[in-house]
Amino acid sequence: MTDEPGKEGGAPARGSPRAVFLSYASDDAHAAAGIAASLRAAGVEVWFDQSELRSGDAWDQKIRREIRDCALFVPIISNHTQARSEGYFRLEWHLADQRTHLMARSRAFLLPVCVDDTRETDAEVPDSFVGVQWMRLPSGTSPAAFADRVARLLSPDERPSASAGPPAAPGATPRGGGSSGAPPLRDRGSGATWRTAGVLAVAALVAAGAGYFVIEHSRSSSPAPQAASTVAPASIARTATPEAIPEKSIAVLPFTDMSEKRDQEYFSDGMAEEIIDLLVKVPELRVPARTSSFYFKGKSEEISTIARRLAVAHILEGSVRRSGNHMRVTAQLVRADTGYQLWSETYDRDVKDVFTLQNEIARVVVDKLKLTLLSTLPVAPSGAPGPEAHRLFLQGRFAAQVELESSLRHAIEFYERAIALDPTYAAAWAELGFTRFRQVANGYIPVKEGLDKSSAAADRASALDPTSVLPYLISGAVKMTRAHDWAGARHDFDRALQLEPINARALFNDAFLERTVGNSNEAIARFRKVMELDPLNLLDRRYFARALYHAGKLDEAEALIRQILDLNPSYSAAHYELGRILLARGQVGPAVTEFDAEANPAWKGFGLPLGYFAQGRTSDANAALAELLKTPDGQEYQIGETYAYFGNADQAFVWLGRAVDNDPGIQWLRGDPLLRGITGDPRYDALLKRLNLTR
Repeated sequence: MTDEPGKEGGAPARGSPRAVFLSYASDDAHAAAGIAASLRAAGVEVWFDQSELRSGDAWDQKIRREIRDCALFVPIISNHTQARSEGYFRLEWHLADQRTHLMARSRAFLLPVCVDDTRETDAEVPDSFVGVQWMRLPSGTSPAAFADRVARLLSPDERPSASAGPPAAPGATPRGGGSSGAPPLRDRGSGATWRTAGVLAVAALVAAGAGYFVIEHSRSSSPAPQAASTVAPASIARTATPEAIPEKSIAVLPFTDMSEKRDQEYFSDGMAEEIIDLLVKVPELRVPARTSSFYFKGKSEEISTIARRLAVAHILEGSVRRSGNHMRVTAQLVRADTGYQLWSETYDRDVKDVFTLQNEIARVVVDKLKLTLLSTLPVAPSGAPGPEAHRLFLQGRFAAQVELESSLRHAIEFYERAIALDPTYAAAWAELGFTRFRQVANGYIPVKEGLDKSSAAADRASALDPTSVLPYLISGAVKMTRAHDWAGARHDFDRALQLEPINARALFNDAFLERTVGNSNEAIARFRKVMELDPLNLLDRRYFARALYHAGKLDEAEALIRQILDLNPSYSAAHYELGRILLARGQVGPAVTEFDAEANPAWKGFGLPLGYFAQGRTSDANAALAELLKTPDGQEYQIGETYAYFGNADQAFVWLGRAVDNDPGIQWLRGDPLLRGITGDPRYDALLKRLNLTR
């Protein structure tokens, strides 16, 4: 539907109550048309009027009737709707919002779609729209998985509780969570719940994922925000048996924002994350990483279910109500198997005391779990930043969770403002360095410039706080990427692991380094440990699968990738990875099918030349390679792989040589199955030497 009441007609006959109503501003007509087309191609009836329509009461009544009768209401949200304080689409939104008041809370009805980088926290939309998770479909581009999910949700066999996120009953308290490397977007509605069966995908990647210290190549390798399902099948998040759950283990769920305006989510999330940062310093205690604990945000999972999926014996959850400089924080520690509340407390404090309070909560947890290493928790920092600098810092971390170019840029602005207020704020310097690294990994800024800035910020953070882990991880990752300084990276990662032996980020970097230098068995063992600490991180799982593929463990590699695709059929590079595995098995036809199914155009472009060549389609393979050669910057390694697979050793070494200085993907060189045809060439040993590697 458009925002102009002077239009009517062009809609299909209204014969089915299983239809989707699209509501959009006229400026977003093109994006809406693309979404409508993808849904109709999947057999979904869409109520979507485009042609010139007459004004008048009849048209208005028709719209009201359609909103009353539709099965799903899809508001299209954008900068255009933000700029329009008035518009007919706002009446449509109001009518849809009113309809939700008559529905059971398990009823699926609202499915907001954002077609640009508009943030939920800033959106001018009804409260019920922010009480559900959003889809992200940039410019209206709609992957097949989106239409498939909508069609399944509309199926008569689909349970109504497979909700796109109806408002919860008053007083309901949501669980919290983001997904793995690809977690759900944030839900800032206080009463929102998400059922766990058949829920719709939401786009996001979380910068806290351990794998984000790896750059596969500098241009177009990092996917746009992922469609990450909110359901973790048993194959991904295995339900741990009681005997497999360590007694000294705890998951910290994101605290719920109970502030009057529901505008303090960055603060409530930040409090939970900083408590995780404190508890992970206790070697005796198993604490799942943020990516996995936040996976359950906005879901109505029972505590016992969450605990089994994360393999923990205890859960810490809480809420934050902030008004001005005052905050009320409630926290409770629960024994998961019995539901017994071990401890609960409500704190009324000034915001300036937030660091002391977080430390106090962490120390209570350690005490209640009868751990002996209470001394490993740091005391509350004496030189803590002021409330305003800390607020900016938390807003920066919140913005960086979605790796859009604008989001990372905003995050950097917040960090720089925090540092301007307090130049000694070590954590802000560290996160600034990390975000610069992510800009490089996503191809948003030049590699050299970004790595220089990332390294400088990390050095500053380390000088201010030598006990902080993140600066060492940044420094080591930069050394691997910029100088192939494996020994220097090893020193930095070892230092990080000395400080926090169970830090998932540090363990991932350590695993990746071991794989790069050729210690395959050690790398696989470390990757398994990462999976234990961060079981719902899909990005880490994909890298682990790649390492297994390099090691020739194809069965396990394939199982991991299929688990990812069960959870999210559009997960970037997953179909590409599966295609490579199938190609190694000699299953050429299925491999090409997987390459063709890849949602990320860059990875699809890397896979198809390989598949076509294996099929004997030489002209198609050369044409697909020619497409890669049109934009080679940052893709030199994949081009070298392709030439090697084609049997053209001369060109393979030309492009692999260029990758040494231009494409961080060169770190996958050693053991790459696609390069087996050239490893006997003396130039291969020379290439290893340039990379400071040996056989």
